[in-house]
Amino acid sequence: MRFLPVNSNTIMVELSGLSETLALLDSLNMAPILGIEEIIPAARTLMVRFRLAKISFQQLALEISRRDLQERSHTTGKSIEIPVHYNGDDLALVAEIVGCTVQEVIQQHTENEYTVAFTGFAPGFAYMVSNTSQWNIPRRKTPRTRIPAGAVALAGEFSSIYPQASPGGWQLIGITTERMWDLSRPSPALLQPGYRVNFRDAGCHPATISLPETPDSNMALTPEASCHLEILSVGLPTLFQDLGRVGQAKSGIAESGAMDKSALRSANRIVGNPSDHACLEIVQGGFKALAHGQILMAITGAACPIEIKTSSGKIFHVNTYQPIDLNGGDEIFLGIPVAGMRSYLSVRGGFTVPAILSSHSLDTLSNIGPAPLKVNDKLAVGETSHCAAISVSETPAFDMPNKDEIVVLDILFGPRTDWFTQESIDLLSKQIWQVTPQSNRIGLRLNGECSLSRIKLQELPSEGTCAGAIQIPASGQPVLFLADHPLTGGYPVIASVADYHLDLAGQIPVNAKIRFNPISQFHEIKGSNDLP
Repeated sequence: MRFLPVNSNTIMVELSGLSETLALLDSLNMAPILGIEEIIPAARTLMVRFRLAKISFQQLALEISRRDLQERSHTTGKSIEIPVHYNGDDLALVAEIVGCTVQEVIQQHTENEYTVAFTGFAPGFAYMVSNTSQWNIPRRKTPRTRIPAGAVALAGEFSSIYPQASPGGWQLIGITTERMWDLSRPSPALLQPGYRVNFRDAGCHPATISLPETPDSNMALTPEASCHLEILSVGLPTLFQDLGRVGQAKSGIAESGAMDKSALRSANRIVGNPSDHACLEIVQGGFKALAHGQILMAITGAACPIEIKTSSGKIFHVNTYQPIDLNGGDEIFLGIPVAGMRSYLSVRGGFTVPAILSSHSLDTLSNIGPAPLKVNDKLAVGETSHCAAISVSETPAFDMPNKDEIVVLDILFGPRTDWFTQESIDLLSKQIWQVTPQSNRIGLRLNGECSLSRIKLQELPSEGTCAGAIQIPASGQPVLFLADHPLTGGYPVIASVADYHLDLAGQIPVNAKIRFNPISQFHEIKGSNDLP
């Protein structure tokens, strides 16, 4: 059992195999350790997020190391039967890999009972294992750009089903019409950790694949009251965001939420809302709206010009981080920021947008949450009877970055720093990295003059990732995970950005440059019996 640092409040527990991983997960679920807030299981690791005020790194490592991993004590999970049309593009290749006929592959897949070990990659994506199967199927050398929803696939010791159309490198053996993810169900994920799954051969006829249509959430935003904002222009996608979804890891859902949470909190405080209310996240300006009724709003985050045009045609310019009082007929326009990337618009009383899985945020990776705004949407403003006093003393938490400067981000090494050459470890902090146009809410794709090289070249089994993780894919060019990052990933993470710089990272514009500043050295965490 190894304990590896991830960031300032998270560790990675590495075990010898899946059986030990599941035994430890069962132990921690049945007898929790005070201070643990979330556990993300994977093939050979548990990523454990904890509250540092309750327990230290060393104390946590010591407590976990004392757990008995010899026997699993979980209760038997729910049984699910999945009908499969075994007509996958890789079925013959899988038969060749395991040294049997296609029919024997189908027979073994249907006769084995599978258990959902953990979830990740995407909401509803379940990693299933069988105690009786000895398969170890390699992933495709070149991942497919699009795998259909319902595709039944194999990789390593796992079997799974793609819940939605997405890229992927697993070997496809069939397809099912069962919906792995459906927001209309009380529990959207059909398969959850501990469930038992049996596959049934439904014949080789082509299957019709369909998922529930994403509800047009903005249809619910049409106001019944007269006080609302009418959207005239949105520029780049404008999204509803709040502080995100916490505690949904068991369904394969990351936290998501605002890219600059400090700016969102400030926007709400300025208008007297609770700090976790939903705001509009506006990217690089270009947003225009018309006020119907009197509305008090605030705009924080990126330093952008703000123009107010009254119903009589008068034009005023106002600043960010101050209350803005709009009368009916006033138009508000946000120009292109001179610094920063994202602006946050709040209204007193909040927007009456429906929550999806306890949050109003749109997770762009999993496509969970209210739809992006479009022209002519009408956003209802809530009642103000429970609002607090407005705040007039809010200021940005940091200087907004611009594309002409080098932004310094503090990093902590781990959990897979030792997979890289010493030269690459040094290069990570000495080299300047440029933010490429392929960057988005999932992560910043970076480009440097020299790529990073690994010592360990073997495939890394999927393991938990956190916001701020600096993942190094085969290209050797880093990807800095942000709010909508995948819950698990299969490339090694060399370091993570310190939590207090995540909001800053979310405001870095395309073509800006980044320098990473290490504030810790990589070392395994050792539990100590001499702790106070």
